[in-house]
Amino acid sequence: MDEYSMEFVAEGLAKENFELLYQFYQSRDLCDVEIKVGNKIFHCHRLVLACVSQYFKAMFKSQMAESKEKSISIKDIDEEAMDKLIQYAYTARIKLSTDNVQSVLYAASILQIETVANACSNFMQSHLHPSNCIEVRSFAELHNRVELIKTTDNYIRDNFIAVSQNEEFLSMPIEILTSLVSSPDLNVDSEEQVYSAIMVWIKHDNEKRKPHLPELLSKVKLPLLDPVFLMTKVGPDEMINNSFECRDLVNEAMSYRMSIANIVPEVKITERSRPRKSYAGVLFCVGGRGASGDPFKSIECYDPRQDKWFPVADMTTRRRHVGVCSYNGLLYAVGGHDGSDHLRSGEMFDPKTNTWKPIAQMETLRRGIALACLGDVIYAVGGLDDATCFNTVERYDPVRDSWSFIAPMDTPRGGVGVTTLKGQLYALGGNDGTCSLDNCEKYDPYLNRWSPIAPMHKRRAGAGVAVLDNYIYVVGGFDDNSPLDCVEKYDPKLNKWSFVGSMSCCRGGVGVSALGGRLYAVGGHDGSNYLNSVEAYDPLTNKWEPAQGIQQYRAGAGVTYCDCSPKLLRQVTSANSTGHL
Repeated sequence: MDEYSMEFVAEGLAKENFELLYQFYQSRDLCDVEIKVGNKIFHCHRLVLACVSQYFKAMFKSQMAESKEKSISIKDIDEEAMDKLIQYAYTARIKLSTDNVQSVLYAASILQIETVANACSNFMQSHLHPSNCIEVRSFAELHNRVELIKTTDNYIRDNFIAVSQNEEFLSMPIEILTSLVSSPDLNVDSEEQVYSAIMVWIKHDNEKRKPHLPELLSKVKLPLLDPVFLMTKVGPDEMINNSFECRDLVNEAMSYRMSIANIVPEVKITERSRPRKSYAGVLFCVGGRGASGDPFKSIECYDPRQDKWFPVADMTTRRRHVGVCSYNGLLYAVGGHDGSDHLRSGEMFDPKTNTWKPIAQMETLRRGIALACLGDVIYAVGGLDDATCFNTVERYDPVRDSWSFIAPMDTPRGGVGVTTLKGQLYALGGNDGTCSLDNCEKYDPYLNRWSPIAPMHKRRAGAGVAVLDNYIYVVGGFDDNSPLDCVEKYDPKLNKWSFVGSMSCCRGGVGVSALGGRLYAVGGHDGSNYLNSVEAYDPLTNKWEPAQGIQQYRAGAGVTYCDCSPKLLRQVTSANSTGHL
């Protein structure tokens, strides 16, 4: 006879049994253990507690005396918190509030009820406020809630200004304060806010805290303070004057400011002269082209604190091999090629409104030009069309919205690299119509004259150029048709070029700009492919490290730094996209 079988499943039996256990708990039926907490006694079932709490599971399964005892006392736990946790053991529900969450988390940590501990941490994370975050941070550290510590640290960094203006800030532990002001991710509008915050904290308890002043002040980027603030607020402060270490830090800052103003020779660059990401500005990557060959209108903006590129408003015209620069918080894009024709047109982007508007046209149609700002004017240098490489240079006056020619370069240069340093305009490499160039020249605007400088070690066209720490860097480019990964640095005092660390890959047609004390090399072409990768060079380590890539594979784009707020730009971009501007 064939054997038949079936499996019967009583849906909901487990839930019904759990509800029945809770009824037993409420009526004290079949309870086999008493839990004493303070003045309260809870009549419970060992199995239920052991299923929820690792603490009780270990106790009841061990050979300890408590495993057999009818009554167990637990000290240092709040009665109400214990009540809630026992209710949770029977119902899988617990109500958290700002009044009870700390005591419940403390009890859940002791009893090793990790599900509740995590729920408490998540609740506290979602209710962080400038007035409670420091207390939450200390509490999280006391109970080793790693995720809560991380979230709270991020919150305090993000909201440092509001936190520092709260009464609770005055009780912040020195270790946390030191860690905060050491962070390049601290979200402030200026370094003056960091200095003011640490001085308020120190002076809240002068005698006990003044030994911490040299260490805290060393984490403040004093060289980046406004010179007037440095001279009138920091320098004369009595506490600072009474400390040799603090006076040395102030002197370092003053020397840096004087070197910027060319009053004294250059000083050694340290991390203190690197801006924090929140006020370092942004990079724009403008136009270019990809594998399709069609030039782009699109623009990407890099927010260093978020480590993200995001789109802003497109240009009105497609442009590859476009010249870009920023002046007075505005972005300029001039010339290039739209896929059909060479361009003389230009346009200006206002980050405050996320809009482009046209500017006056150049006299010359050209691509492969480079822009640079010197004084109150913008220079458009070199470039080429299908027949000619140009040595001509045009100067744009933003106030008059007009172009005029200045003295031409000694050498025609298409795909030229251009920058400014200490009142001089530099034109580096390029292509003269026959081959890539290693020769370079500089322009004196007072004499309206170009003169040669030392040639580079490598011939380069389509290289990226930027100034960092009073040196000119030339990055990648093409030696005729071969893309390069090598990088050279020019010292204007010695009129000498030297190699520095090479990039991770070859990049011709690469966009380069300095931001926050580092050079960024954006996109380009490696000889086979268009690139969307980005890498950043730190002169303090002489190394390139990978950075967040752009969204669009592109070469021949213009890349430039702009002193504007990425947070405000994100806001206005978002408002534009939703039609509420």
